[in-house]
Amino acid sequence: MRPRHSLHGLPLLPLVLLLGAVSACSMMRPSAPPEPPTLKSLASLSITLPPVKGIPANEEKAIAAYRDFLNAAPRAPQRAEVMRRLGDLEMDSADTKAGQSPDGAPDYRGAIARYQDYLKTFPKAPANDRVLYQLARAYEQGGAIEEALKTLDTLVRDYPHTQYRDEAEFRRGEILFSLRAYAQAEQAYATLLQGQQSTPFHDRALYMQGWSLFKQGRLEEALHPFFGVLDLKFANANTAERSSHENSHESPLESVPGLSLLGLSRADRELLEDTFRVTSLCLANLQGADSVPAYITTPQRQAYAFRVYEQLGELYLKQERIKDAADTFAAFTRRNPQHAQAPLMQARVIAIYEQSGFTNMALDAKKNYVVRYGVDSDFRKANAAGWTRAVPILKTSLAELARHYHASAQKTKSSADYQKAVHWYRSYLASFPDDAQAAQSNFLLAELLYEDEHFAEAAVEYEKAAYQYPHHARSADAGYAALLAYAGQEKGASGDDATVIQRASVESALRFAKAFPHDARVGTVLTNAADKLYTLHDGERAASVAQQVLALKPPADPNQRRVAWTIVAHTAFDAGAFDRAEHGYSAVLSLTPGPDSTRNEASRKDIVERLAASVYKQGEQARGAGKLADAVAHFTRVAAVAATSTIRATAQYDAAATQITMKDWDAAIRNLEDFRARYPKHPLHDEVSNKLAAAYLEQGQWAKAAAEFERFAATRTDPEQVRAALWQSAELYEKAGAWTAAGKGYERYLKQFPAPLEAALEARYRLAGIAKQDGDSARAAAYMKAILQADQAGGRARTERTRYLGATAALALAEPGYVAYRKIALVEPLKKSLKRKKAKMEEALKAYTLAADYGMADVTAAATFHIAALYQDFGKALMASQRPKDLSKTEREQYDLMLEEQAYPFEEKAIEIHEINAHRTRDGFYDAWVKKSFAALAELLPVRYRKAERSEGAINAIR
Repeated sequence: MRPRHSLHGLPLLPLVLLLGAVSACSMMRPSAPPEPPTLKSLASLSITLPPVKGIPANEEKAIAAYRDFLNAAPRAPQRAEVMRRLGDLEMDSADTKAGQSPDGAPDYRGAIARYQDYLKTFPKAPANDRVLYQLARAYEQGGAIEEALKTLDTLVRDYPHTQYRDEAEFRRGEILFSLRAYAQAEQAYATLLQGQQSTPFHDRALYMQGWSLFKQGRLEEALHPFFGVLDLKFANANTAERSSHENSHESPLESVPGLSLLGLSRADRELLEDTFRVTSLCLANLQGADSVPAYITTPQRQAYAFRVYEQLGELYLKQERIKDAADTFAAFTRRNPQHAQAPLMQARVIAIYEQSGFTNMALDAKKNYVVRYGVDSDFRKANAAGWTRAVPILKTSLAELARHYHASAQKTKSSADYQKAVHWYRSYLASFPDDAQAAQSNFLLAELLYEDEHFAEAAVEYEKAAYQYPHHARSADAGYAALLAYAGQEKGASGDDATVIQRASVESALRFAKAFPHDARVGTVLTNAADKLYTLHDGERAASVAQQVLALKPPADPNQRRVAWTIVAHTAFDAGAFDRAEHGYSAVLSLTPGPDSTRNEASRKDIVERLAASVYKQGEQARGAGKLADAVAHFTRVAAVAATSTIRATAQYDAAATQITMKDWDAAIRNLEDFRARYPKHPLHDEVSNKLAAAYLEQGQWAKAAAEFERFAATRTDPEQVRAALWQSAELYEKAGAWTAAGKGYERYLKQFPAPLEAALEARYRLAGIAKQDGDSARAAAYMKAILQADQAGGRARTERTRYLGATAALALAEPGYVAYRKIALVEPLKKSLKRKKAKMEEALKAYTLAADYGMADVTAAATFHIAALYQDFGKALMASQRPKDLSKTEREQYDLMLEEQAYPFEEKAIEIHEINAHRTRDGFYDAWVKKSFAALAELLPVRYRKAERSEGAINAIR
């Protein structure tokens, strides 16, 4: 952790030249004492040097060279750097000698003196934190511990942000701890730990902080950093579970199952073990296991908590505190009942009591173990892997408990002792039914029950003895006795008790039929068993037994076969094997009597519905598998095999939907139209419109599709669905050229959905277009006016599209004003007509300016052209105005001159505005209105703009 410093940071070539220059000075001394060399004098020397081959890797020579430089150049600006590097070299030299002779005492006095000299000479140098760091290390390496501590104190005090801060604080902590200044050491470690966790000193500092607190007797506080060390180390460890008997040669912690330490280095493993030892000492001196939960505060700690209890228990055992050790292991299992290690920890409790001779306590511990970790325990359900490890101890505990109480019952003949023995035998057999001793234990259990006159339970155990194990001499007798016992139990049973007995009787009947297949009662027994199994929702077994009935030779009677086929069909349907279900239901129908009674009719209807469902489900399966043609065939077949079924309509609808998926539009349309006519009140009737619309769209039948969207909208309550359908309907009517229907569609949309703004304006725009196409200019203007007003009042609802529509509307609304302006001729009396024309011009200018102000490129270009055209036209109108009568020639000339002066500004204004439009080409915009402005400019300024016609042509070519 203490890096050595060498010349690696100093540029080699300047150093070689510098040392060479010093040597040359020493070889060229004149007789008189020379002046002290300076950098200037050194630089002016003309020296011939042999080629530089590099500096030999010899620390002593390098040190001598640096000393020569310091002696030769006392004022050189490199002096500070050379002094510091000289100290580093002497430090490295001492380190090297220490490494070569571990038993020797390395001499760091030269490095110490050099660093002290440097700090005295350059107290404010920016790299003094590094020098202090090296000086402290030299003191410590040389055995001057207190001086090292003082130097480190200075370093962290004067340079709080130094890069050596973490190591300095760690070394301070180590020195203070060695001096037994535990409180100060704890503070030094705490300061280091406040920084980033990535520092290499973090883990050890956390560990030593705990020891510092421990040495002060602050045990509860010490546990926090100790647990912090455990957190860090286990975070890096492999958490694979291992057996408690594996790798006995590994460390004490490694031998404990549950968490492997394979992911840790040897140093980390040792640190972890030491941390566990001191953690156990802290806990033992507090409240033992009761103190642990306060520190298990995270899921990570919960994962390794068992190690904490285990280590504490092991400490108690070493201290011969048997009860405390057992209680510690038990405390873990009590607080962590579902933990994977809980069975092994509880096993330690049993072992401790047995090894210590506490028989009754060991017996109670075994009972506790079986209850906690038995086959039906919550632990097994929650932790299968942990339960596997518990099996050997569980098996041993159950066997020992059963033997203990069996012996007691034989002595006392007490029913209580019998039942205790029965309990442990049952537990053993339930847990390990395939064990080598299971048959013997089962027989002993049956004997106990019979002796204690528990015949129902005895029947079950005799049945096990008859069928569960390989055939033996008493197998048939035991099986027959079990059947008789079940018959006796069924008398007087009802409710749940009867159900339980039925299940047991089914099992007994099946076993009997299998064991004795030639008995005359097998057909009836198997049929009843299959029926009971299906009633008890055991369909798979019910179907299997029903197949046995159908396979009997000679055949079973028709009624038994009808029951069997019904069960086969039902179970096939439940299992999704719908083709087999169809076959089964067809067989049932063939064995079912005709409709000669209400009961038979109800039965046949149910089978017909089942048959239809089987065919329909085959269609669903084919559709799900992507076999669409097969799916359509199955859906269509429902009507053929079960014409009266209630599912027929749904099947027809699904056939049409699948045909749409297949893009068989004609067939889908025929099917859907037939469905609509055949089932007008069916719940799916409203969905037909959506499907038909899709089909009509695909065929390009826009008007029919539009009508279906109208129907769809009329049947929906979701506003968004209605809005989308109405809009699409209107668009499709428009696309089909059905202008009247399209107009009504947009009007209906506007009436129902005045918002959002953009769609509403779009609808008005479409309506304006339709009105214009119908030649109703007044209605078109009304819609345009509504668009403009709505956009200007739209506020935050305005969008780029609404602004464009508003601009377009403004442009359109300006046109009537322009036309009105053009209609006014300048005639005598000129003053009156001029006033009227100017008023109309101003109105038109205002309207076009409003359109231009929207900033929409094409609209702005058009408005700009019209504004320029207004000015241009007004100038022309002035020049063409009617002249007063009775003017002399001279007066006429003066009058014309006056009009020309009046018209000239308008022409200039027109030129200015047309040029604004023409300049839009600089921004890459060129449309018909810009082109018209160029044409106007060519007329107004032919000298300049006739030439532009060529470039205009080029622009057109580019576009």
